[in-house]
Amino acid sequence: MKFLIVGLGNIGDEYTETRHNIGFKITEALAQEAGASFVTDRLAFHCNYKWKGKSIHLIKPTTYMNLSGKAVRYWMNELQIPLENILILVDDIALPFGAIRIRQKGSDGNHNGLTSIQESLATTEYPRLRFGVEGNFPKGRQVHYVLGKWTEEENKLLPEKIKIACSAVKSFTAVGLARTMNDFNTR
Repeated sequence: MKFLIVGLGNIGDEYTETRHNIGFKITEALAQEAGASFVTDRLAFHCNYKWKGKSIHLIKPTTYMNLSGKAVRYWMNELQIPLENILILVDDIALPFGAIRIRQKGSDGNHNGLTSIQESLATTEYPRLRFGVEGNFPKGRQVHYVLGKWTEEENKLLPEKIKIACSAVKSFTAVGLARTMNDFNTR
């Protein structure tokens, strides 16, 4: 059984430590834990490893956030992974910092990465893990906020929050979406 875990973010040093790149951070933590390394491949940085008898493929699209769907569609088709075995990791300003919400389907929530995926896959029915980055910004400053760096306090808490997100991803691949939602959405 194969899974495609997609961490959304933007490539480039200026984006590395920003809230918008939490998807990249989570996939990097998963790869490090598995002893896997990313390589530059078509439309994404890609790595794969075996875990509990399953083949786990991680990608970090190199298309920038607004064209993430192009990379998702390519890798989904290339690896012949069904929609239900894909998990998108994304930042969410509507959730408190570090909170996790896993859903089977839903709107794009005005997130450009999810909008691109929705357009490329022609559906809103794909699993996603939303990682809360809060929404502490003045009106009209959303882009500046999500492309901004973590606060000192958030940086202290981030490793533990990423660890929980990694556990949720592993749960998704081990026991499925429904049980993972039950276990992690109530935290």
